[in-house]
Amino acid sequence: MPFKKFVEIGRVVYLADGPAKGNIAAIVNVIDQNRVLIDGPTSGVLRQAYPIKQVHLTPLKVNFPFDAPTKVVRKELNGAKVDEKWAASSWAKRLENKAKRATMTDFDRFKLRKAKSQRNRIVTVAINKKKKELRKAGKL
Repeated sequence: MPFKKFVEIGRVVYLADGPAKGNIAAIVNVIDQNRVLIDGPTSGVLRQAYPIKQVHLTPLKVNFPFDAPTKVVRKELNGAKVDEKWAASSWAKRLENKAKRATMTDFDRFKLRKAKSQRNRIVTVAINKKKKELRKAGKL
């Protein structure tokens, strides 16, 4: 299976470690094989050199010229609605859920367990009802 995400100008990255951890930014320039210049004006990330090992490449990409100023990067990120696309992605939702679960109290975990068991009970009753109907009809 060929690669679909490359370290390239305009690639949107998730900053997994370092001072701006948890934000997204766009690659503005590739410094060398270990570092890239990133800029994230819409997420509050200042233009800075960042190690490639501390970023995760996302499927999102915008088009702007090599070494574009922050004004141009902001315009392209807003024009492509990158923040909305990122917020709607399953990756961002998974990170958000992980953060919510990390801040849960004992009582929150208890309420969640009770809600899940109640949901499972409702699903089980519906499935058993459907099975019973199919048995009576002779289809199961």
